[in-house]
Amino acid sequence: MSLYKTAEKIQTMEIRGAGKIARAAVEALKEHDRTIDPASLADYLEEMEQAAGILLATRPTAVSLPNALHFVMNSVRKASSLEEAREVLRSRADAFIETSTTAVERIGEIGARHISDGDVLMTHCNSQAALACILEAHRQGKEIEVFATEVRPRNQGLLTVRTLNDAGIPAHFIVDSAARYWMNDIDLVIVGSDAIAVNGAVVNKIGTSQIALAAHEARTNLVVAAETYKFAPRTILGELIEIEERDPEEVLPADVAGGLRYVTVHNPAFDVTPAEYVDLIVTEQGAFPPELAYLIIKDYLGWDIREFQKTFEIDHRDQE
Repeated sequence: MSLYKTAEKIQTMEIRGAGKIARAAVEALKEHDRTIDPASLADYLEEMEQAAGILLATRPTAVSLPNALHFVMNSVRKASSLEEAREVLRSRADAFIETSTTAVERIGEIGARHISDGDVLMTHCNSQAALACILEAHRQGKEIEVFATEVRPRNQGLLTVRTLNDAGIPAHFIVDSAARYWMNDIDLVIVGSDAIAVNGAVVNKIGTSQIALAAHEARTNLVVAAETYKFAPRTILGELIEIEERDPEEVLPADVAGGLRYVTVHNPAFDVTPAEYVDLIVTEQGAFPPELAYLIIKDYLGWDIREFQKTFEIDHRDQE
């Protein structure tokens, strides 16, 4: 698929989901490399930087997209010849695609170690990473049961309990507001994440922070399962992760809301769970306490704070 076709599909959300977006962008870089015939290393770098910029502009608030492009391009920029640059791009692209494809499986293996035989678990939304941990623990023969919330207003929890049911895992389907009611019966809460900030704060499906607060109050551990490419590097400079506000008709149909003159319907898709309510973050690279989020951004994703400082300074001058 061409660079521009891939960019269009990402922008229109025909390609969606953190992992799929990241892999599609990296694959598009590889494909673009095959279609150009640069005369020099400088020409090649200019062409590939432009290509990366086109892809990055499709979803400027996405977390996985800049991480994937940086994983590839950061090494390409260090090449000393045109031949080396092209070889590095292809090898780094292949490495990212392979690693991200197997990330959930690896997370499941690591996360299952933190689930004990006889545990009663609680999960929220339909995280493939969180489910991988639960399914792997069950596969290992651990006797577990799971409380899954319905996840209003889109009811993603129904997908979760179907997966659990198909695997033969005893499950309980509860309304979101019943999480605290059951929390004292829970041994471990395990959820996924859409983004993780440098301070370890977790952005996930709306309702996660309330469950985390209930778990904290009940002294129940909370584990977050997430791929490393979901860590948000720009939060190093204090940049906030945008919280999407979805269509209010998901909550209340227009024909009903239209008769409520003084009522405004809100539908935030995510919320932020403070790092102090998170006991462990499980990634494909291992399990870390939330306060080590910066090291994941720096060591595993390869971001340097100086890169963001430079960008910040340029943006600041443009605004003056």
